[in-house]
Amino acid sequence: MTTVHKPYPEEFRRDVVAVARQGGQTRAQIARSFGISESCLGRWLRIADRQDGLSASTAPERNATESDIELRELRKRNKQLEQENEILRRATAYFARDVLPK
Repeated sequence: MTTVHKPYPEEFRRDVVAVARQGGQTRAQIARSFGISESCLGRWLRIADRQDGLSASTAPERNATESDIELRELRKRNKQLEQENEILRRATAYFARDVLPK
């Protein structure tokens, strides 16, 4: 007979992933301290990387420095702001054509 486990709350998963990404401990140590399996932790990390837009080649190293992490976050934010600016430029052009005299 197999045991069906209730899914862990999303907040708990985020906390576990954040601790794992900080480095300093092995996956086995982290999994043991949170009462989950190593395979479960690995799956959560892969899912989090995918959701954060990180591929396997750009996934944060477990011992990445704070400046590396900050740079990655700033680049992601910069890309988002560039997209927002492009949307605003297009909206301005769209509304300006209705206002300009013909």
